[in-house]
Amino acid sequence: MNNRFDSALDWGALAPLRLRARGAAEGLWAGPHRSLRRGAGVEFAGYREYSPGDDLRFLDRHALMRHGVRVVREFETDTDRSVRLVFDASASMGFSGTRAPGAKLAFAAVVGAALGWVALRGGDRVSLDWLGEGGGAALPWGSGMPAFERLVHVLETAEARGSVAPERLKSLVTRLGRSSPAGSITVFFSDFLDLPPGALDEIAALAAYRRSVVAVQVLAPDELDLPFSGPVRLRALESDLVVDTDAPRSRADYQAALARLSATWRDGLVARGARFLRSSTLEEPGAVVRRVLESLAGAGA
Repeated sequence: MNNRFDSALDWGALAPLRLRARGAAEGLWAGPHRSLRRGAGVEFAGYREYSPGDDLRFLDRHALMRHGVRVVREFETDTDRSVRLVFDASASMGFSGTRAPGAKLAFAAVVGAALGWVALRGGDRVSLDWLGEGGGAALPWGSGMPAFERLVHVLETAEARGSVAPERLKSLVTRLGRSSPAGSITVFFSDFLDLPPGALDEIAALAAYRRSVVAVQVLAPDELDLPFSGPVRLRALESDLVVDTDAPRSRADYQAALARLSATWRDGLVARGARFLRSSTLEEPGAVVRRVLESLAGAGA
């Protein structure tokens, strides 16, 4: 994966980012917000299925010994959150075009790593999952700077390939639904161009049960404005589809179709309580991080 985006992100500037985000995301990162951390004034919130990385102090041993069922007890306080990062690593995310400094997956990795850094510095937990055949290892919930080093290592070695099969998407969403605690945040990074039918409903469903979902659409500048002149041949990265067209004549219709696709995702997600952001790989990654935090604050997270 092309990692040239690393030099475009001022990691040192993220230290005050958490402070600046306190106003934009009040009640989320630095102020009072729902949490699972045990402490004074906690309220029992229920049970959920155990997933690797969960704090074993919250494992219900009675359920384990009596029924052989592994569940953890959830509590609510006013401290941390759990942030899950999900990256689309299908072949189309490997596209960079003629003007971007790197592939869409590389850009998404930097934004996601930055979000993970902000969350972990704030005492929150972070995990990592993948859509599609590419990507790398999934990471269970982790906290502290060691979790950040693991996150960066996996993202640096990720590859974009293959496609997103309907059954794999359904399996992933089902697993995420079972292992994402109430009050958690899931951030999806994808171009949302070649996902299977029903993907919108599957992803939007994760916003139920007091969970926050943000979908970040990552597009290359060439995909946004089709800058080519004269006849062009466009080849799909995740199928055998080939289109021969005249770029200037097709540009307006192409951009209108892309706008409709983005609007469909935005409207469908917002209607279910989720958030949708559109980004370009020419943007400054820190600005996208701030937009994600602001969107969560606007959602009342």
